[in-house]
Amino acid sequence: MSLAPAAWRALLRPGDVLVVLGGLLLCGYSLMVLWQGGRPDAAIVRAGGKVVAEVDLRTVRIIDVPGPIGTTRIEIQPGRARVAADPGPRQYCVRQGWLTQAGAVAICAPNEVSLSLSGRGADYDSLNY
Repeated sequence: MSLAPAAWRALLRPGDVLVVLGGLLLCGYSLMVLWQGGRPDAAIVRAGGKVVAEVDLRTVRIIDVPGPIGTTRIEIQPGRARVAADPGPRQYCVRQGWLTQAGAVAICAPNEVSLSLSGRGADYDSLNY
């Protein structure tokens, strides 16, 4: 049994509309406030599974990391980091762009280099749950 649009609208009361609007506002507020990753403190660069550098994110710096197929260039600026250049064929880690949240990771698999941001309030996802 389905109701025509006019029939279900007749069942709504003014308080129902306020409850729905209040719920939508609460969901929007929760999304903006609670679903944010923490601010990153440091960038961790790994090559071949070993930590090559752990750099504070308050200074501007460029790190060249050698790998099996060439050199990966990592750029660090205050509060963010990215893989600027990589010799890999598909450039997935370069396309990742600027990492700005604690727990964010860019992996250059063919060159065995990874960049991750660490901080106190890292987001949880299916990889680290």
